[in-house]
Amino acid sequence: MTDGTLERLRAVHLERGEAAASWLGQASFAIATASGATILLDPFLSAYPRRLHPSPLAPETATGVDLVLCSHEHVDHLDPDSVPGIAAGSPAAVFVVPKPIVDMVTEAGVDAARVVGMQPGGTTEIAGVTVRAVPACHGVTMDDAYGFGEELSDGMVRFLGFVVDADGVRLYHAGDTIHYEGMEATLAEHDVDAALVPINGRDAEREARGIVGNLNHREAAWLASEMGAGLLVPMHHDMFAGNLGSTGALVDLAAVEFPDVPIMVPARDRPFVVTSRRDGHA
Repeated sequence: MTDGTLERLRAVHLERGEAAASWLGQASFAIATASGATILLDPFLSAYPRRLHPSPLAPETATGVDLVLCSHEHVDHLDPDSVPGIAAGSPAAVFVVPKPIVDMVTEAGVDAARVVGMQPGGTTEIAGVTVRAVPACHGVTMDDAYGFGEELSDGMVRFLGFVVDADGVRLYHAGDTIHYEGMEATLAEHDVDAALVPINGRDAEREARGIVGNLNHREAAWLASEMGAGLLVPMHHDMFAGNLGSTGALVDLAAVEFPDVPIMVPARDRPFVVTSRRDGHA
C-alpha cells in the first residue's frame, strides 16, 4: 500500500548540498537527503478527530524511513497512533526524542534499542544524518508553561528543537516554542539553511482554554532575521480551529519589517528543495 508522498519526495533529483522536503501539515515534514536517507519530523499522521486536514501520508505507508524526530509529547508532535505504523513499516527507523519522554515511545511499541533520548547540546548521527538538540520553551499544560519542563523531568529539558545536518544542508525544526533568552544567538551559531518555525502565536483567550502557544508571525520573522536563516518556512498554523496562524500576515509583515528574510510557504505534500549556502557545502 502506498500513497505516493515519500515516493514523490525521493524522486526529486538531488546533488550534495541539496535536500528535498515535503510539508505534511502542522509541524510535520518529510525530508529526503542527497545520499538517500529519509527523515520524518514531528509526524502527525493519524486520523485525529479534530484535525482540519487529513495527513497526506498514512502511518502504514511510511516505509523506508531512517530517522524519526519528535520534539515533545503533544499529540501533533509525538502521535502515539502513528508511531506503531511507522515503526512497523520502517523497521530500521530510529526515533529521536527528548530524554524525559523516551518511555512514551517504547510504550507505543518501539523497541528501546531504536529510541535515542537527547538533551540540549547533545549530538547523534544516524544514517549519515547529524542531529543536534537545542532547547524549546513550551509547556505540557498551561500549569507549567512557559519553560523547559525541567520541574516535570528531574531537571532535564522536556521540549526540544532539532538542527539536522545532512550532505551539507542544515535545517532547524523548532518544535513548539516561544522566544527565550539567548535563543537567536544559539541558533545563529548553527548557520542554518532553512528554519521551520511555528507562527500560530498565543493569546489570553487561547491560554484560558489550555492551549500553550508559540511564536507568532512577527516573532518568527524576527527570529529568522536575527539568526541569519537562509530561508524561513512557517509551520503549525493550519490544523486546529481556534489555534491557527496566518502565512499571509507573515509574508506582508516580513516584506516591510524584515526584508532580509526569504520566506517559503509550502503547499502540503508538494516537495521543495533546500540548498546549502556554505562554500563546499561543509
